[in-house]
Amino acid sequence: MGEIGESIVELRSVSFAVSGNTILDDLNLSIKKGEVLILLGESGCGKTTTLKLINRLIDPTGGEVFVEGRRTTDWNEIELRRHIGYVLQEGGLFPHFTIARNVGLTLELLGRDRVTTDARVREMLSLVNLDPTKFAERFPHELSGGQRQRVGVARALAADPDIVLLDEPFGALDVITRTSLQKEFARLVRDLGKTAVFVTHDLHEAMLLGTRIALMEKGRIVFLGKPQEFSSSQIPLARAFTESIALNP
Repeated sequence: MGEIGESIVELRSVSFAVSGNTILDDLNLSIKKGEVLILLGESGCGKTTTLKLINRLIDPTGGEVFVEGRRTTDWNEIELRRHIGYVLQEGGLFPHFTIARNVGLTLELLGRDRVTTDARVREMLSLVNLDPTKFAERFPHELSGGQRQRVGVARALAADPDIVLLDEPFGALDVITRTSLQKEFARLVRDLGKTAVFVTHDLHEAMLLGTRIALMEKGRIVFLGKPQEFSSSQIPLARAFTESIALNP
């Protein structure tokens, strides 16, 4: 993994509420360049909302979010998202586009020429261990769930973004495929030195992939530290996660 540097994303006293329902409450978080920060927590704790704020899919109702030293509200939304890759469950692929078109879509939007785009698509598919001669002209429905997820990762990396956001990307996969992709992701992060923010509710995954773990509960961060520190934390929710692993290894 590359050297971890200064902050590349900051959330300062961030709140987010919808129709009087508070989802995030005075959230403060600094994400370092080159790290893999895990947002861990149960459903509804605010993990995905935090990702959406970083990518400016939504704006905070209180506080400020900074990406590369600029408030997200000062960025042009399209320009901001060109700096950020986003990976969803099942890859979020367009079903009527070929795999090559899915991977190269961001490059098309950036105005890259066809030769450059085609070369980058082949490079990205190879990077995630999908042979471009076999997969480039297929459609998403012709791939397995694990293969579609690999395509989603390839698309997120195609424009060489500084930051990659991942929202439970392996959660819908079977255990064997999930384990394989976790190892692949760990390799990619190490080799490429990207900054990643990874949402999960799986402590195994958090411990395997994370540089740091931010444990969220009811819109707040109740623990922030290294995986080895999480294991010894006395915070009740952290202990509950750790005990669940002990019961279900």
